[in-house]
Amino acid sequence: MSLFISNAHASAAGAAPAGGGYEMLIMLAIFGLVFYFLIYRPQAKRVKEHKALMNAMAKGDEVLTQGGLVGKIAKISDDKDFIVISLNDQAEVTVQKSAVSAVLPKGTMKSL
Repeated sequence: MSLFISNAHASAAGAAPAGGGYEMLIMLAIFGLVFYFLIYRPQAKRVKEHKALMNAMAKGDEVLTQGGLVGKIAKISDDKDFIVISLNDQAEVTVQKSAVSAVLPKGTMKSL
C-alpha cells in the first residue's frame, strides 16, 4: 500500500463507526459544568452581593457611583428606586439605586 493511506482505514470499510452517544453526553456534561462554575456562578454571586448592598443603603451613608461621583445619601425616594446624593453643601444629584457601586467607610469624603 501507499505510504499516505492508512491500512486501518482501508481494512475497516464495512465496520461500524467508532464513538457512541456516551462520549458526546460526557463531553456536553463537562462543558455544562465548566460554564456553570466559571461563568454563571460568579456572576450570580456578584448580583446577589449588589442586591444586598442596595437594600442595606440608608440615609447618611457615603457612596461611590458607577460614574465616579462620591457623596452622602441625603434622601431615599418612596418607591426606593432613586436616591438623592449630596456631593457637597450646595450640589445634590438624583441617581438610580442600581448606579451605586460601593458604600464607603464613614469619613471618606472628608479625607478627599
